[in-house]
Amino acid sequence: MCLTKKRQGAALAFFLLILVSGVFPEEAYLLIKHLNQFDEGFKQYIQEVEQNRRRLFNRGPALEEESIAGFLTIYRYLPSAGDDIFFLAGRCNIPYSSLASLNRISHPSSLGQEALLLPSVPGIFAPEKPETDFERLLISARGDDIPGERLWIREGSQSRPYIFYPGDDFSQTERIFFLNSGFRFPLRDYRISSPYGVRRNPVTGKIRFHQGLDLAAPEGSPVYACAAGTVTETGEDPVYGNFIIVKHGDNWASLYGHLSKIETSLRSELRSGNLIGRVGSTGQSTGPHLHFELRRNGRAEDPGRLLFRSLP
Repeated sequence: MCLTKKRQGAALAFFLLILVSGVFPEEAYLLIKHLNQFDEGFKQYIQEVEQNRRRLFNRGPALEEESIAGFLTIYRYLPSAGDDIFFLAGRCNIPYSSLASLNRISHPSSLGQEALLLPSVPGIFAPEKPETDFERLLISARGDDIPGERLWIREGSQSRPYIFYPGDDFSQTERIFFLNSGFRFPLRDYRISSPYGVRRNPVTGKIRFHQGLDLAAPEGSPVYACAAGTVTETGEDPVYGNFIIVKHGDNWASLYGHLSKIETSLRSELRSGNLIGRVGSTGQSTGPHLHFELRRNGRAEDPGRLLFRSLP
């Protein structure tokens, strides 16, 4: 990042620290307690956002020697009950795409009660090491053709590298992906070996109602969370073998059975696409596959009808 004569005093020291270490230290994130003009931190933040919006608007040959990212300051804010990402974006005069990408939020419902990072420059923050389908989309959509600034941003006790694209926003595809509240397939490569509905059990030979999808895949294939949620149960069952149950909001839950290995733990908070297990053939199984169920208010529903579609 470039330093200019315009930044002096504390701001100069802040950016010198970033220039030397490449890291935004957590203690440098000023805490905003209230999103109103009585909070001095919020007043300062809004002033910086307005100034940086003008810089972005006027960006051109006259500003080529300066990096817009060099004016970036990060603040912290603890959401109140009832806050959502759209309210926060409007109150802070920052696109929700900036808040979502910086805080690694892949869906509006994923906003929790943990402290959020608020950037003073609008743009997209793409992690160098994406962990979800949505983050991989942010990286692949920009590639090497769109210039960005490499930043290290503090997340709790760790610092992670990001590529920052000042002034950028979600594409139409990214916006649809972010706003979509549907579930996603838990495997990347699979074959549906048994659909939802009445069938003859391949082990017992009896006619039974099959409450999920059987997705055949090689032993050890990664299994991903189909949506953001909380792990509410893991264990071993005579039928399901090694299994995981994830709760999604108040009404929905997903079940993953016959796993060879469980890669998550009880009460873990998951993002959509997080690795949670490995395909296996434990329990009542004739070969490596994933038994995948979606339950609404405790009742199984057809996953094939719900995947990639809006929740009813």
